[in-house]
Amino acid sequence: MPEPRTVALVTLGCARNEVDSEELAGRLAADGWELVPEAAAADVAVVNTCGFVEAAKKDSVDALLEANDLKGHGRTQAVVAVGCMAERYGKELAQALPEADGVLGFDDYAHISDRLQTILSGGVHAPHTPRDRRKLLPVSPVERQGADVALPGHGTVTELPEAPEDLPEGVAPASGPRAPLRRRLEAGPVASVKLASGCDRRCSFCAIPAFRGSFVSRRPSDVLTETRWLAEQGVKEIMLVSENNTSYGKDLGDIRLLETLLPELAAVDGIERVRVSYLQPAEMRPGLIDVLTSTPKVAPYFDLSFQHSAPGVLRAMRRFGDTDRFLGLLEQVRAKAPLAGARSNFIVGFPGETEQDLAELERFLTGARLDAIGVFGYSDEDGTEAASYDGKLPEDVVAERLAHISRLAEELTAQRAEERLGETVEVLVERAEDEDEGDGVVGRAAHQAPETDGQVRLAASRGLAPGRMVEAKVVATEGVDLVAEVLATAGAVVDGACPGEEAAR
Repeated sequence: MPEPRTVALVTLGCARNEVDSEELAGRLAADGWELVPEAAAADVAVVNTCGFVEAAKKDSVDALLEANDLKGHGRTQAVVAVGCMAERYGKELAQALPEADGVLGFDDYAHISDRLQTILSGGVHAPHTPRDRRKLLPVSPVERQGADVALPGHGTVTELPEAPEDLPEGVAPASGPRAPLRRRLEAGPVASVKLASGCDRRCSFCAIPAFRGSFVSRRPSDVLTETRWLAEQGVKEIMLVSENNTSYGKDLGDIRLLETLLPELAAVDGIERVRVSYLQPAEMRPGLIDVLTSTPKVAPYFDLSFQHSAPGVLRAMRRFGDTDRFLGLLEQVRAKAPLAGARSNFIVGFPGETEQDLAELERFLTGARLDAIGVFGYSDEDGTEAASYDGKLPEDVVAERLAHISRLAEELTAQRAEERLGETVEVLVERAEDEDEGDGVVGRAAHQAPETDGQVRLAASRGLAPGRMVEAKVVATEGVDLVAEVLATAGAVVDGACPGEEAAR
């Protein structure tokens, strides 16, 4: 028997890219490819690129060049670019980066196995010419179902009419009418699930809608099916991702679909926590706040895309709101769930931003009590409206404002963490290391999303495996991170004594 073809997927960027990579992995595994974790052990290294900001583009190029360096020194024979940067630039990227043996767009995903085999055999697959994907899909949701346009992260087994019954271990089974086509690339108790693709908003600084396309919701039944499958794989927390989760269902005729879907997801056997990310402040509604703050197993977590709070800057961004409205929204949330988590990202140095605008942003940040804050300095993005704006600030001014707001954000989030001293938090254990070698037992509370926010270190505890959900009391802070002690009722071994022994003393 010939050795199986091997492939490694290197994923950069956001959680949406991670879901796309796992769809590609599922397609490849179903077609007989062996997935390996390291590019050096693969016949083909597939780099899922990010095209969001300049730093992410540079990281993507560096990853492609690093994979290219493996060729001629081991097993690796080809390097292929996929993902947002590949979709966004297509032929331009292929010409600028000849080290990539292939540049594949989203429409190639359904044929990924054939594309890689062609490239591996020395053939050439012509890169696509970039196009505005907002214009590709029909307006009608019914017509969209038959449109020949790829929606990454929406793959289902029904797209493979003769899907084999003996799919490799870890690949979604072919049983059921719409089983998800997905292969997990990393073990762990947390996984992302896509609610939708694309975005209908027209923020002047953002190029994502042009290459990700218009907003297209997944059917609730598909989201539920995928969540059930993930639970069978040992996942305890799912994080719902898309470019704008507050729009979920609008193209299906029900803008409140998320409110009805969340309780169904929380009721899936094995799922302990459901988290919603990427919420637009201008689209928040009372019913959604109610569900997010009162549904058991749904984290009262608000990842709100504020971006700024000065009215003039927001209007130039083609966004809505102001400091007082945003603070009022947070007050509504905390009136229903005082311990709710809240985070956001902000852009400083936007064209035309004044010192007064920056002071207004500081006023908001100081009053908002956010658990996590991301700050970015403005830079022009190809094809965006803001790139043509007058009033661009000098790079040194943008850098100075970025450093200033970043320092303030660090101070404020550390203060917010200190406010949580004495709170009882539910912690999902994500890793357990030898305390002499690492951080010991580490997890996240309901107000902490994977990678973007802080974490909880469980002090003086052992015997907790990843995937356990325990109650713990916050006893100290380390910047944005919390230190907590597991409560005896959680069933963990604490300071060498089991709960029964502790109670008997």
